[in-house]
Amino acid sequence: MAPPLSRRSLLRAAALASAVPAVSLSPTSASPAPTVPAALPAPDAWTVRPFPLDQVALRAGLFADKRELMLDHARGYDVDRLLQVFRANAGLPTGDAVAPGGWEGLDGEANGNLRGHYTGHFMTMLAQAWAGTGEQVFADRLRTMVGALTEVRAALREDPAVTVTDGRFGTAVEQIRGSYQYIDLPSGTLGGARAITLSVWVRPAHDGAWARVLDFGDNTTRYLYLAARNADGVPRFAVTTGGPGAEQGLDGTAALPLNRWSHLAVTLADGTGVLYVNGTEVARNTAMTLTPAALGTPVNNWLGRSNYPADPVFAGAFDEFNAWSRALDGAEIAALQDSRAADTPAGRGDLASYAFDETSGGTLTDGSGHGRTAALRRTWGGPSHPGFLAAYPETQFIDLESRTTSDYTKVWAPYYTAHKILGGLLDAHLATGDNRALDLASGMGDWMYSRLSRLPASTLQRMWGLFSSGEFGGIVEAICDLHALTGKPEHLALARLFDLDRLIDSCAAGTDVLDGLHANQHIPIFTGCLRLYDTTGEERYLDAARNFWGMVVPHRMYGIGGTSTGEFWKARDVIAGTISATTAETCCAYNMLKLSRTLFFHDQRPEYMDHYERALFNQVLGSKQDRPDAEKPLVTYFIGLTPGHVRDYTPKQGTTCCEGTGMESATKYQDSVYFAAADGSALYVNLYSPSELTWAEQGVTVTQITAFPHEQGTTLTVAGGSASFELRLRVPAWATAGFRVTVNGRAVSGTPVTGSYFGVSRTWRGGDTVRIAMPFRLRVEKALDDPSLQTLFLGPVNLVGRNSSTEYLRLGLYRNAGLSGDLLPSLTPVSGEPLHFTLDGTEFAPFHEGTEDPTHAYFRRVEPRVVFGGVDSGVANPARFDGTTLLDEVWAGAPFGSKGALVARVRATVDAWVAAGLLGAGDGRTVVATARRAGYAP
Repeated sequence: MAPPLSRRSLLRAAALASAVPAVSLSPTSASPAPTVPAALPAPDAWTVRPFPLDQVALRAGLFADKRELMLDHARGYDVDRLLQVFRANAGLPTGDAVAPGGWEGLDGEANGNLRGHYTGHFMTMLAQAWAGTGEQVFADRLRTMVGALTEVRAALREDPAVTVTDGRFGTAVEQIRGSYQYIDLPSGTLGGARAITLSVWVRPAHDGAWARVLDFGDNTTRYLYLAARNADGVPRFAVTTGGPGAEQGLDGTAALPLNRWSHLAVTLADGTGVLYVNGTEVARNTAMTLTPAALGTPVNNWLGRSNYPADPVFAGAFDEFNAWSRALDGAEIAALQDSRAADTPAGRGDLASYAFDETSGGTLTDGSGHGRTAALRRTWGGPSHPGFLAAYPETQFIDLESRTTSDYTKVWAPYYTAHKILGGLLDAHLATGDNRALDLASGMGDWMYSRLSRLPASTLQRMWGLFSSGEFGGIVEAICDLHALTGKPEHLALARLFDLDRLIDSCAAGTDVLDGLHANQHIPIFTGCLRLYDTTGEERYLDAARNFWGMVVPHRMYGIGGTSTGEFWKARDVIAGTISATTAETCCAYNMLKLSRTLFFHDQRPEYMDHYERALFNQVLGSKQDRPDAEKPLVTYFIGLTPGHVRDYTPKQGTTCCEGTGMESATKYQDSVYFAAADGSALYVNLYSPSELTWAEQGVTVTQITAFPHEQGTTLTVAGGSASFELRLRVPAWATAGFRVTVNGRAVSGTPVTGSYFGVSRTWRGGDTVRIAMPFRLRVEKALDDPSLQTLFLGPVNLVGRNSSTEYLRLGLYRNAGLSGDLLPSLTPVSGEPLHFTLDGTEFAPFHEGTEDPTHAYFRRVEPRVVFGGVDSGVANPARFDGTTLLDEVWAGAPFGSKGALVARVRATVDAWVAAGLLGAGDGRTVVATARRAGYAP
């Protein structure tokens, strides 16, 4: 392990670091202790730039509390479990580590075809946790993982070598599940024998059906095999020259125990076959006319592999395999139970005899006297390039190149998984300065370029257009970062090979083609477009990203900031019509935040940060359960918005994409609180969150002290030397109740405008204090396709009803509305519970609270009678054909400067509705009188 580092010395040095590190594809896993974190240069195209995570410290508050819950997982989860699938793929010992399971294990969804992705997410989480907290444990864990992956790549570059385990007699050879390794015997091993005995010790490690102990044959027509388990879970021996329907076989009577040695033997002579298990005869067939002689000289002579490609490779251990050219009798078989064959009356097999005593290398010695040396091999051969690194064989990448239809049980987004690993390695390098991580990342880039650069453009377009199988996540962004570090032209060329032209061109032209597309497969494409624009200057990429964002926000966005239903987009402006138990995939929110902030780097449109705040404070925070757990990140996959939905924080089988992005989100909450103008002339305060910024270039720190959103304002204090810059404060679009700024107690001139930035320019000195007050108002947001379906906000906070009903709650809000238009007086605060209220017997609480309460994010707005200031007029609230009610039209004129202004608005509205025949004159007079008689909150 590298010696401990001083985080503060790293941070100071990082501010000065600018050199691009040298990159070499070295097979060694040795790593000198890193001296400084690496620096990723900001693109020239960015007019504002983010601060590294280690320059923005979270202070006590909502975000720090949520992060701490995730850090329990980052500290406590056994990283050897994550590395297990990588080590297994390389044929390296995995110790006692158990693969995580779920999407990260061979027994998970789609055969574990996405395994390896979660490890990448975990590395990113560790990198961010180290940068954000300076806790040495996170850097140490990263180095452990990078070191292990370096060893994995080195092993993949070589032919397989034996993994030694304790045997029945001395040592044995272990075939690790997930290694896809088998033992290849020379041609002619069976020698065309007309009688035979096959004997082998096995220790199965998995109960998969049809894994072959041995298989000699040419194809799926002519073969002889012994399987540890058939479809009924018992051993089976069979021989055929006419395929499975013509098999002559023997079936055992009981399953072989897992992780225990069992002896299997088969004799075949004179038309009779006998199967023995642990020296006991368990099956006899007197009609077995076929012998090895009928197979001729089989092409394939395998231990652990089947002639049927879909069958699993044997997982477990082999000890002592012998083949005799005669049928041993029962006594000879029994003698094999306690001694090596050489020490029994049968002696070594005269056709083949392998003791499996080897402790290194990839060859296995034959003791029969024939010199039939066997070799360990991989079913898939080996990598096409020395830079290959994955937790599964290269076969998914190969299959994708000819695939025309999606089938995730065969090919599940291999370049998506490659992105997560690549991103994790880059983050590890940037956070700790570990050049091994960059070496691995650069190798992956070289390998992908070697695969993709030779393919025709039409093939690439077909691949990237395939649902799921062709998904590649944010790989373009990661490769652009890689190129920025390595300077290799091949890496930039690689990034452009992922262009999905029909989507990019449509969006660049402003044509909305999103209906029916898988949301999370396509959102990251546009962050990649922005990074390609940064590097190439090609306007097409920038136009596509800007236009795409506008097709999602607000047209396919739920109130909490999320998007997608059942992982897909539907028609534009259909919100109520898409609400289900599988709305708002958490990954989509993660990727929309990334896109929003990257767009802001190019164009400081406040709506990008308004959306960032909405999704961060609501969906992202609310996707994390509010309890610690070392074993699970406790993050939602979907957030259902149906009435009474209960969030599931342990989704599917675990280790999903959303749990992965959830780990990342929870360790980078501070990444967009502050940005700086590229020329250092301005500091953008985008989010109101307790934090401390170290702005080394200006020689100042800025501390933000607030309990926001429990507090309706914030205080910024400058420390350090004097510096001249403009402080640009985001005025949220929801801040309709005012946005007041003072500096050192004196009001700042100017009129802040909602949905903009308010600038304060001065020479700042240590001790300067900026106070911002932004009162919250309760408001509703209406579903675009059904205005009666609404969601409730108090400032930036989405309030959800906690109610077990599975029908939409029917609520009215105008009854006590204030002159400002604020609906909050209609709710009753819950004592001692900030941001908690009751209405009509239902408690409303912030969406961001990660509980398992049944919630109502949307409700049905019902205002049956005209009520002002709690006074019921007794008059039914009439509505126009479009659903707009009399009260809607009255309150659309808020805020009102006085009660008289409100009454005047009521009178004018009533007159218009009476004239239109929508309200009777008498009822109109009653409505006006009620408005005049009532009292109102401000």
